Amino acid sequence: MPIHSKLSTLLGEKRMNMSELSRQTGISKVTIGGLYHDKVSMIKYSIISRICTVLECSIDDLLEFTPESEEAMEEYRRKEPKTDK
Repeated sequence: MPIHSKLSTLLGEKRMNMSELSRQTGISKVTIGGLYHDKVSMIKYSIISRICTVLECSIDDLLEFTPESEEAMEEYRRKEPKTDK
């Protein structure tokens, strides 16, 4: 996946643990853990907003975009359903 969570690094820099972030944001420990271990495939904007507010950071501090290789993009294109226009 081309988007990765940097929550683990960010919490280390802020000297905060996952439980404390969960308590301050009201976000479940399961969701925080998924982000921490970069295991989530989608996330609500409201969760990103709460985390960034509590950690006083930007979205760029929390998430990183790494473009996929051209080969991976071609594979996605081949798998997309064909539609008539």
